[in-house]
Amino acid sequence: MERETVDMLQPLWRALVVFRLLTWAFACFGVWTRWDGIVRPYGAVLQLVVMGVWTLISSYGYSRRWGRRNTRLAFADLIITVGCMFATLWAQPLLDIRAGASVLTSVWAAGPVLALAISRGRDGGLLGAATISLALLSLRGVDNVSKILSNVQLLLVAGLVVGYAASTMRQAGVRLREAIAAESATAERLRLSRSIHDGVLQVLAQVQRRGTAIGGEATELAQLAAEQEVALRTLMSTRPTVAAGDRVDLCGLLLPLATTRIDVVVPATQVLLPASTAGELVAAVKEALSNVTKHAGPGARSWVVVEDLGDEILVSVRDDGVGTTPARLEQARVDGHLGVSQSIRGRIADLGGTVTVRTAPGEGTEWELKI
Repeated sequence: MERETVDMLQPLWRALVVFRLLTWAFACFGVWTRWDGIVRPYGAVLQLVVMGVWTLISSYGYSRRWGRRNTRLAFADLIITVGCMFATLWAQPLLDIRAGASVLTSVWAAGPVLALAISRGRDGGLLGAATISLALLSLRGVDNVSKILSNVQLLLVAGLVVGYAASTMRQAGVRLREAIAAESATAERLRLSRSIHDGVLQVLAQVQRRGTAIGGEATELAQLAAEQEVALRTLMSTRPTVAAGDRVDLCGLLLPLATTRIDVVVPATQVLLPASTAGELVAAVKEALSNVTKHAGPGARSWVVVEDLGDEILVSVRDDGVGTTPARLEQARVDGHLGVSQSIRGRIADLGGTVTVRTAPGEGTEWELKI
């Protein structure tokens, strides 16, 4: 997985290596063109040698995984580059530099700015640009601020742009890994689903039919087979719940509630909600299903249906049990039974939603939870 992230940033690292080599060659050309104006030419040659050696070392590091996986090399590059800038004093006196003589590192000094921008993003790029700018200012002197302002601006812009590009590519790499993982998980789930469907589910269905036909003690075996068949089908249909940010898929949270007596029907697409909202909504659904178990009768079946209405989410919980009357629900609240008033109505009200209940004796109960 880490290698995929490195691959996403590899073009930037390669461009940095090329930049390092070309700017060192440019610095050498600059010394050659200004040879007669250099006070101590041997000092300039020694500086170029040091720059060349470090260019080869840093370029090799940026070309390898160990040099890109952390910022140690980039920070070392920054420190040595600042040292090479001050090494211009080997070739030119400080007074000459402040009088207008060139700092021999030239554009080569921007290398660590780009390296930090790639490895640490915008903040790393700005840190590198500020450090190189301060070093340049200390050499040129405060009286020459206006002359180096354009160089400072270029360094800051380079740090910002490259840092933003690196951060964007890194985020793209993370999303790509997540997409690949999700695709792999889906493919594996489909493969297992085909295998389970062709084998286990067919055997369980046969056991259920034969047990029901035989009757007696085999009926219990048929019921167990039916429950396991529903559990396997639910597992096969379950999908990931986590989405971008703090949002989750409501359908993925509700599908595991399916049993032999509870059917869960959800849209084919995700229904994304904030994690806290989805958690409260699922808790309200569970409370409604708990009421079915307690009050709807031993043979009651339930249906949970999720509808995405665009601006609203509607979750219906319906059963075919004995039903009741709104008056009895209100009396239960007065008597201190808070399952309906707090666990269902209270939760949905806190989410800014509405709850509608339809029930009558012998006609079951239907809850509509809308947020």
